[in-house]
Amino acid sequence: MGKFLALRRILERDGIIGPRDIVEPQEASWEDLALVHTPEYMDKLRHGTLGRAEERRLGLPWSPALVRRSRLAVRGTIDAAWMALEDGVAANLAGGTHHAFPDHGEGFCVLNDVGVAVRVLRRGGWIRRALVVDLDVHQGNGTAAVFADDPETFTFSMHGAGNYPFKPTPSDLDVALPDGAGDEEYQEALRRFLPEAVNRSRPDLVFYLAGVDVVAGDRFGRLALTRAGLVRRDRRVIGTLRAEGLPLALLLSGGYAATPRRTAELHATTHRTAREVEARRERGAMKATA
Repeated sequence: MGKFLALRRILERDGIIGPRDIVEPQEASWEDLALVHTPEYMDKLRHGTLGRAEERRLGLPWSPALVRRSRLAVRGTIDAAWMALEDGVAANLAGGTHHAFPDHGEGFCVLNDVGVAVRVLRRGGWIRRALVVDLDVHQGNGTAAVFADDPETFTFSMHGAGNYPFKPTPSDLDVALPDGAGDEEYQEALRRFLPEAVNRSRPDLVFYLAGVDVVAGDRFGRLALTRAGLVRRDRRVIGTLRAEGLPLALLLSGGYAATPRRTAELHATTHRTAREVEARRERGAMKATA
């Protein structure tokens, strides 16, 4: 949990964000959550009636604070999506809870923030088509399940083959990498499959789950990217999507380095890279109009 506050402090310290850039969300409404989650599951969350097996699957004990935090994270993703439509790139300094299913949570994920955000924005007429680029080391099974029958939301997951979940729910495009895959193998797969996801989805908005558990040494990851490889990953994803003029919402997703501070530093690379990409785009636009 410590990585969230640590990340905000790093981004403020380095001038990547300032006080005026930060919007503190309200809790997502139960009405909005019902666009994805079943009444039975939401009732258990409201009243603390999850069974022991359900808590074990979730990996977290129920508490009012857990439910509040999860609802705040969902609303943060909704807000970031709206801001991305307005500004081009925006971020939730949480979110990416891709293991949450409509009727249960698992893998530390209580509520599916991307699922709710897509349906809230679509309900309001803000978007029609969405693309989920999920580069967490774990396959996005919950998000795949949420959008299994939704032809206007394309789910792309590139992850470790030998990792949780051991029975994945198929995404629209799944790319499973072998244990120990490093920078070059990862880059080649991304170079090949990211354009395919963009071309097949033709999105109005992209959600990027920029998990840092792909980096070597992560406690729950089995890939072997270096810190430089992580920067190359983010540069390719953000650069490709923004070159297409696509609004982009950045989400944290997973990261389990040795300390919360180390994890936060890895997450901060995504935000630094996004700022660099946008600065280059702005310079290019200024030259073109000079």
